[in-house]
Formats: sequence, structure tokens, C-alpha cells
Amino acid sequence: MKTIAIIGASADRSKFGNIAVRAFLKQGYMIYPINPKESQIEGLPVFASIADVPVRPNLISVYLPPAVLLKVLPAIAARGCDEFWLNPGTASDEVLSEAERLGLNVIQACSIVGVGLSPGEV
Repeated sequence: MKTIAIIGASADRSKFGNIAVRAFLKQGYMIYPINPKESQIEGLPVFASIADVPVRPNLISVYLPPAVLLKVLPAIAARGCDEFWLNPGTASDEVLSEAERLGLNVIQACSIVGVGLSPGEV
């Protein structure tokens, strides 16, 4: 089973961090939502950080502003993943440079579209 950690997952169904959770659920993924302020999202237990996720996920999809993402990039690299998805609004030159330095396989695109759905369909 494919696994994904969604950093910046949200309980607010209007936010992309929630739409992504629902999209990957719809496609049969095992999802690890990450948000230090939530305990449950779409019926799934939520993890406070990527370090708390019990497995190395196949994918990590991020919904954080660049300044916040820069602070968690080392933990993301330490956990590891096959694909690191930077959704629209999450990348900056500094984020891209640091992700490359850390050896992450960066994909700059909407992970919802990447899994075969349109955000409006979810």
C-alpha cells in the first residue's frame, strides 16, 4: 500500500491541506496527516511532526508557507521519502536550494492533481 505524509493537513474542509487528505483517501493511500494543532482529520489520527510518523512514507506532500517549511526540512530529510511534493505556494528559492542540498526528490506540482484528481472533484 502506498503511503503519504501530508504536512500542513487541516481539519478545515475548504483548505487544500484537507482536500489532499480526502483525495489520497479516495485513491486508497495510507495517510499520515501532520498538524501539531489537530488530533483527528477526516477520521484519521494526526501526528504532531514528521518525526512522529511510524513509517518512511512513499510521498510527503507539503502545505506550509516557505518560512515555516524551511524549519522542518531537516526533519523531512531525516525521515526520508521517495517523492517530496511542494504544492503551489510552498516553494521559494531558499526552500528549493535547501531541499536539493538535503537530497530530497522534489516535485513542484499539486499533489492532488498528481494523484489523478482535481481539487474540485474531492
